[in-house]
Amino acid sequence: MQFIDQAEIQVQAGDGGDGLVAFRREKYVPAGGPSGGNGGRGGSVFLQADENLQTLLDFCYNHLFKADNGQRGGPNNRTGASGRDLFISVPCGTVVYNAETNDILGDLTSSGQKLCLAQGGKGGLGNQHFLSNSNRAPERALPGLPGEMRTLRLELKLLAEVGIIGLPNAGKSTLISALSSARPKIADYPFTTLIPNLGVVRKPTGDGTVFADIPGLIAGAHQGIGLGHDFLRHIERTRLLIHLIDVTSPDPIAEYQTIQQELRAYGRGLPDRPQILVLSKLDAVSSGEQNVKTIVQELQSLAQTEIFLISAVTRTGLEQLLIEVWRLLDQLNEADASAPIDAVSS
Repeated sequence: MQFIDQAEIQVQAGDGGDGLVAFRREKYVPAGGPSGGNGGRGGSVFLQADENLQTLLDFCYNHLFKADNGQRGGPNNRTGASGRDLFISVPCGTVVYNAETNDILGDLTSSGQKLCLAQGGKGGLGNQHFLSNSNRAPERALPGLPGEMRTLRLELKLLAEVGIIGLPNAGKSTLISALSSARPKIADYPFTTLIPNLGVVRKPTGDGTVFADIPGLIAGAHQGIGLGHDFLRHIERTRLLIHLIDVTSPDPIAEYQTIQQELRAYGRGLPDRPQILVLSKLDAVSSGEQNVKTIVQELQSLAQTEIFLISAVTRTGLEQLLIEVWRLLDQLNEADASAPIDAVSS
């Protein structure tokens, strides 16, 4: 399945039905009076989050969505039928922007959540509403109001608690495949992964936590270079980052600094996101080598945090890494639970 995380669509709500000019003409009713009914309301357009969808692929082929118009009012004061509302299904994690103003209209994060995109037009009044002492036979009715029309931009931001980041070929796909049942493409050349991959990792309690393998970032990613902006947005929703650095790289320290610089340049809270710093591909070297010890010491002095050494191939160090992941997530959950309600909602 092709992964599409951006789309632009146009939505058109239904127009309201026209009011009707009509009079009662029944036998033995000498003064029937006006009886034109109101027009029906036009259908509205809604987005609805669906947990079974993973991509915005459908919007590549269909860009215009229109709800039904309301029906014209009928005689005998009958109101016209309302137009059916249109519900458009999108993946959970879809952010909706007004394409003209770039304002955020909504963020659909939970399955079943709905957002009204365009309100249907009101139906026009029939001539029964214009009856008065001075006008006993009004021949006036109002047309229905047009429905709203909007051009919208949809952006999908993956819903994952843990994001795995690093330069291309740092071992991110191998790690997520070792921790979960996800099976991303793995090869020994850069940019093997061209789309984010999700995997569910089981906690000791049996609960599942979603990990996201974010495709390789490079210098200038915050400006859109390489895969840049296409995937930096997917890190925004994560609560914890695992930063992988290839221990066999010619300059692991420079790799660490490159990713940190990109997070700072992109902003949006990413520089302050808790991180676990991990040296990967330990199977390719000996953990006792002086070079590895030097790298660990330099990274510790820069990051002021513990450095984890792992090999996803031999599963070395994965248990200790997961213990740290669960510990930090528990801390974040406790902090959220103790935070004031206003602070959490903001």
